[in-house]
Amino acid sequence: MSTLDIPELALVALVGVSGSGKSTFARRHFAPTQVLSSDTFRAMVADDENDQSASADAFEVLHHVAGKRLRAGRLTVVDATNLQQHARAGLVTVAREHDVLPVAIVLDVPEPLCWERTQARPDRTFGRQVLGRMQRDLRRSVGRLEREGFRKVHVLRGVEEIEAAEIRYEKLFNDRKDLTGPFDIIGDVHGCRAELEELLRRLGWTLHRDGNGRPVNATHPAGRTAIFVGDLVDRGPDSPGVLRLVMGMVDAGTALCVPGNHEQKLLRKLRGRNVRVSHGLAETLAQLDAEEPGFVAEISAFVDSLVSHYVLDGGRLVVAHAGLKAEYHGRASGRVRAFALFGETTGETDEYGLPVRYPWARDYRGAAMVVYGHTPTPAPEWVNNTICIDTGCVFGGTLTALRYPSRELVSVPAAKEYYPPARPLAVDPAASAPTGAAGRPAAGVRDDLGLDLRDVTGRRHLDYGYGTVTVPAENAAAALEVMSRFAVDPRWLPWLPPTMAPCSTSTVEGFLEHPAQAFEDYRRAGVERVVCEEKHMGSRAVVLVCRDEADPAAPAATGRFGPGDGVVYTRTGRPFFGGGLDRALLARVRTAVGSAGLWAELDTDWLLLDCELLPWSAKAGALIREQYAPVGAAGRAALPAVREVLDRAAGRDLPVADLRARMARRAADLHHYTEAYRSYVRPTDGLVGVTLAPFAVLATEGASHAGRDHGWHLAMADRLHEADPELFTPTRRQVVDLADEAAVSAATDWWLELTGAGGEGMVVKPYAGLAARDADGRLLQPGVKCRGREYLRIIYGPEYAEPDQLAVLRHRSLGRKRGLALREHGLGLAALDRLAEGAPLWRRHELVFAILACESEPVDPRL
Repeated sequence: MSTLDIPELALVALVGVSGSGKSTFARRHFAPTQVLSSDTFRAMVADDENDQSASADAFEVLHHVAGKRLRAGRLTVVDATNLQQHARAGLVTVAREHDVLPVAIVLDVPEPLCWERTQARPDRTFGRQVLGRMQRDLRRSVGRLEREGFRKVHVLRGVEEIEAAEIRYEKLFNDRKDLTGPFDIIGDVHGCRAELEELLRRLGWTLHRDGNGRPVNATHPAGRTAIFVGDLVDRGPDSPGVLRLVMGMVDAGTALCVPGNHEQKLLRKLRGRNVRVSHGLAETLAQLDAEEPGFVAEISAFVDSLVSHYVLDGGRLVVAHAGLKAEYHGRASGRVRAFALFGETTGETDEYGLPVRYPWARDYRGAAMVVYGHTPTPAPEWVNNTICIDTGCVFGGTLTALRYPSRELVSVPAAKEYYPPARPLAVDPAASAPTGAAGRPAAGVRDDLGLDLRDVTGRRHLDYGYGTVTVPAENAAAALEVMSRFAVDPRWLPWLPPTMAPCSTSTVEGFLEHPAQAFEDYRRAGVERVVCEEKHMGSRAVVLVCRDEADPAAPAATGRFGPGDGVVYTRTGRPFFGGGLDRALLARVRTAVGSAGLWAELDTDWLLLDCELLPWSAKAGALIREQYAPVGAAGRAALPAVREVLDRAAGRDLPVADLRARMARRAADLHHYTEAYRSYVRPTDGLVGVTLAPFAVLATEGASHAGRDHGWHLAMADRLHEADPELFTPTRRQVVDLADEAAVSAATDWWLELTGAGGEGMVVKPYAGLAARDADGRLLQPGVKCRGREYLRIIYGPEYAEPDQLAVLRHRSLGRKRGLALREHGLGLAALDRLAEGAPLWRRHELVFAILACESEPVDPRL
C-alpha cells in the first residue's frame, strides 16, 4: 500500500493521460466539493465538456474557483490531464497567490489499458495517436514537477499501486493549534542573557545549569510553555548564552521559538554566504569565536529548523517575529516567511535613516491574537488584537513577556544600554512619519481609531456568538448617516441599548397591556422568577464614566477609551445634552461612584451604566411641544365650539344626543391624554431638577456584568442613590415567584397602583439577569414592558381605549418587534463581551453599528 502524505491545506493537481483513472481516483479519495474537474468547467462555459476550444475560458473559471476555495482555507483538487507545463504553471501560480503548497499526484497507467478505457467511453472520439502524445508528455513531465514548484510529488505506477494508495493528511509545521498554553511569550532578547534569566525567574521559571554554571534549560512548576519571538542574537553581551538556554528549552519541550531576521542573517553567515556584518552581527561572531565548533554547528541546525510562525490554541493565538497579516496565518510560502521575518515597509526612510514600516496592525481584522517583536517600542500597546513586545532591552529599555491567556505584561529593566539605538527608544516611530494624501495617516502613524469604512458598509452578515444577523445595505447606510454626523466618538460608544418589546396583548377587559400577559410570557419560556421594575418615564441614557485622573489610586483610566473622562449618550449614540451639562453630570456620577466605594470594590477605573434620565421633558421637550401638545391644544380649541353647536342643535330638538355623548367622551379622553403627558413634564434649570435612575452596571474593566442577577444590579443602583440622593432616583421593584399566585396578585396590584398614580408602568425581567436563557439555551427577552392604561394614550391617541379602537389594537402584530429586540439584545451582549475581553475597537464597533442599523427596520414605533 502506498501512503500519500498531503498537507491539510494544499492545491492538489492530478496528472495523467486520458483513461488513467483520475476522476475515479478523485471520487474515491476526496469529497465531491473538493474536486474541480476541467470537463465540468468546459461544460459550464460551452455546454460540452469535450469542446477543447472552450478550454481557455474553462480553466480561467476553474482557477478563479480554486482561488476562492484556497482563500477560505479549503483543500482543492484539480482533475485535469495537467500534462502541459503551461497548464501546471497556472496551478502553481494560484497556489502561490494564496500561500499554500502545490502537490502533484501522477497516475502512470500503461497506454493499452488507457486506450481500452477511452474506447469504452462514447464521449471520447480522438485517435490513439493523441493518447500516445499524452504518454510522451507524461514521461517528460514527471522529472520536471519539483523544479516547476510542486512541493510534493507522488507517482503511482500501475493499476495495483493506484488502487492500493491511501491519502494521509499532515499538518503544516506552523500548525500547533493543539497547544493551548498557558504561554509566556518573550520579546526580542538580543543577547541580554542576564535580563532573560531575571525575567524567567520573575515569571516563576526554574533555571537548570550545566557543570559550568551556564543555564541550559528552564521549567515551570505550572507547566507553562515559553515562546520566543526571535532576535535572540546580536548587539547584546552574550548571544551564545541566550542561544544555549533557548535551544535547551526548545529541545526539552518547554519552549517554542520562531526565527528573527537576526538569526537568519547569522545563519547565512555561518553557511559561508556573503552578508554585510552590521547591526550587531560582528559582536555575535566575536562571541561565537570563543565557543566550541560543535556548538556553533548546533546553532546553525537550530536556526535552520525554526518555523516562520506558529498558530496556537485552536487558532486563537499567532506568534511571529515581525507580526503576520490574517491572510497569512497557517500558510506556507516564501512570501509568508518574509513577512514574518521582516514585516512590510513602504520604501521610505525616516529621519533616522530607518525604513518606514507599513502599519499592518492598524488594518488587522483577524480573530487571532498576534504577538510579535522586531520593532522596539517604549511600551507595549494593543492595536486591533495585536501587540509588539519588543521593548528594546539591548537599547537600555526592558525585556518584556506577555502571559497568555491572561494578557498580563511582565518586564524587567535592562542593566545598561548595551548598544546605542539608531532611533532613540523613547521616540515613537510613528511620531515623525509623514502624513498621506487627504490627511490619512501614512505608514508608521498610529491610528487611534483603527476603524475602516469597509467594516460597516454594504450588506453584511455577522455571527456574533449569540446568533447571526444580516444587516441590509440600506440599513447600514442609515446607521452611517447617524454615526458619522451625530454620534459620540466611537471609542466612547461600546454599547447601545436594545429596543424593548411589550408583553403580549392583554385579554383583560379595558386593557391593551396587563401584567397577567407579561407573567404568562415568561412562564411559557420556563422562567420561574422575575423582577418587576418601575418603568421611569424619561429618556434612555448610557453613562460611561472614568475615575478622576487626579486620584492617586487611578492609573489613568482615560487611556482605555481615548482623550476624555467619560460620556453620556442617548440610545442612538448621540451626546445627551452636550457641552458643559454632560461634563457636570459626569462629575456628579464620578463622585457618587467613589463615595459608594464602587471603584475599589469592582477593581475598575471606569464604569458603564444603563440609566433613565428624568424628567422626560429634560430631553424630549421639543417632542412634547411639537407632537403631543398640539393634539391637546387643537382638541381644547375645537371641542368646546363643537359642543356649543350641538347644544344649540339639541335645543331645537334635533337628534344629536348620541353625538353629544360621543363628544363629551372625546373631551374626557382628551383631558386624560393631556394630563398623561403633563405628568412627565417638570421644570429644570441645567442639572437642577434632573435625576438619573440607573438599573444596570453593564461593564467595568475586564468584566461584563450581564451574567449577574438583577438583584445585584439594583443593589449597585441603590448605593449610588445613597451616595447622591439628589441626583440618583431609586427604582422601585418587586421580585415575583411566578408559581406563587399571591405574589403575582400583589405585583399586579402594585402595577395598578403605580399606573393609577400617573406612572408609566413596569418592566418585567428574568431575575437571573440580562443573559438569561430558556431551557433550550435560547436567549430570552431581557425585559418586556407593561405600560399603564393612561400612558398608552400618549402612544396610541386620546381615544385608543374606546371599545372599537381597542378591538382593532388587540390584533397588533408583535413578532417583528420581538425579533428585533432579541437581535439587538444579542448584539449588545456580544459587544459587552468583546469590551471585557479587550477586543479591538473595530470588533466592538461593528456590533454597536449593527444595533443602530437594526433601528432602521420598519417596525411600528408605538410598540
